[in-house]
Amino acid sequence: MLQRIQTIWILLSVLAAAFLYITGQDVEVFGKLPIISASSIVLVLVGAFSLFSFKNRKRQIMLNNISIIINALLIGILVYWMQNLSGGIDFPEKGIEPIFPSIAVICLLLANVFIKKDERLVKSVDRLR
Repeated sequence: MLQRIQTIWILLSVLAAAFLYITGQDVEVFGKLPIISASSIVLVLVGAFSLFSFKNRKRQIMLNNISIIINALLIGILVYWMQNLSGGIDFPEKGIEPIFPSIAVICLLLANVFIKKDERLVKSVDRLR
């Protein structure tokens, strides 16, 4: 059932990871290592797998939690990168890269809330049988 509300939240988090991949091409945190690009690709793949595993809600929650952890690490890496740029963190023209993982975390948390709500509904219907 792809027409559930949590599908929209997971899709928004996948879009946020895709936008991070697009905007994070110029980010060099630890030399020439493509950390942002590689983790963005992993987030898109995990999100797509989570999106299409709607029949197994426990796996979907686990995949969303993995994505939340990766996004939290990305937020930390990008804040570290912004601190090390010239001009400090107050310089407004640095980029919007840390916003995309933050949006993804919020969307994934909301998706988990609705997945758990569905799980409770299914369990309550099973008790009635």
